[in-house]
Amino acid sequence: MPTRPRRSRLYRALLAALVVASVAVPLSGAARPSAVPAPVPPSLAPIRAATPAALAERYAATRDAIRSAERMADAHGDRRRAATLRAMAEPARQLLSFDGRDGGRSAEVFGDLSAAERIAVLVPGSDTSLDSYERLRAGAAALAEELGGRSAVIAWLGYRTPATVGPEVLTPGRAEDAAPLLRSFVAELSTLRPAARISLICHSYGSVVCGRAAGGTNAAGRTAGKAPGREAGPVARVTDIVLYGSPGSGADNVAALGTTATVWAGRGADDWISEVPHTRLSLPFAEVGLGADPVSPEFGARVFAAGDGGHSDYLKPGSVPLRNIALIAAGKVPSEGDRHA
Repeated sequence: MPTRPRRSRLYRALLAALVVASVAVPLSGAARPSAVPAPVPPSLAPIRAATPAALAERYAATRDAIRSAERMADAHGDRRRAATLRAMAEPARQLLSFDGRDGGRSAEVFGDLSAAERIAVLVPGSDTSLDSYERLRAGAAALAEELGGRSAVIAWLGYRTPATVGPEVLTPGRAEDAAPLLRSFVAELSTLRPAARISLICHSYGSVVCGRAAGGTNAAGRTAGKAPGREAGPVARVTDIVLYGSPGSGADNVAALGTTATVWAGRGADDWISEVPHTRLSLPFAEVGLGADPVSPEFGARVFAAGDGGHSDYLKPGSVPLRNIALIAAGKVPSEGDRHA
């Protein structure tokens, strides 16, 4: 028979789901960035080698696609989106991929991928789109600066993120859709830079995406859903998975992730995510909840110090969590942190 604290956690999770569903569902989509039209991006041939010339050719092709999307956004009258795309198309920017539809998808490189010995793939959480992309970009740039030479950071906006206030952020559905895309992307990086150390740096709901991608299975142990032409196996050649500001990974413990990577977790002392109920309920219409707290002893991750900041402070220049995340990505040992269970 469940103990009273466990029943309380279950009730909190169910109550949260019901409140969000009844209040937020009518509002979700009202201000979504997917309303801005964008052209179908051209089909680009795979990059055969991570040489400076091959990468420059890909960056130029992606730049052309961004400019096409900028023109369409401008014609639609969305000046904010057009300005964002105009900045993304600047010659100094390095984008491996871009799709302006449905809120936007992109993968931007910070650093020299052709010479990188360490690659950190930054996986964002909820409410990340082209219209809020600058937050992701700033964090990626700060991490690249902290890592230093012979490193590359990739800001991977490769999936449709859920809204922070909405029912989907309480379920692993968006993460299950995103996981095969992330696995495919990392496999491509592994082919391009076979000797590089690759880390997944996963913020907030991005932790669920990384958790689903880690072992190729969902929390119930079933093979995760495949997208056509994409592998459903575990994410390839990842050395470390860093979960920070995490509501959960979609699993009850590190072993359930099914990965050989070292799993790290950190949470700032002032991060509101600590108030999220860390449990999972299987309801007739959906799975609600995102699993165990990644910084709890029961989860089994290696906990690193994440400072006193809030949910958006982890990659601020000069911060404790930024320094420790960079150390992990570089294959070094970060300072240990307290578990805020």
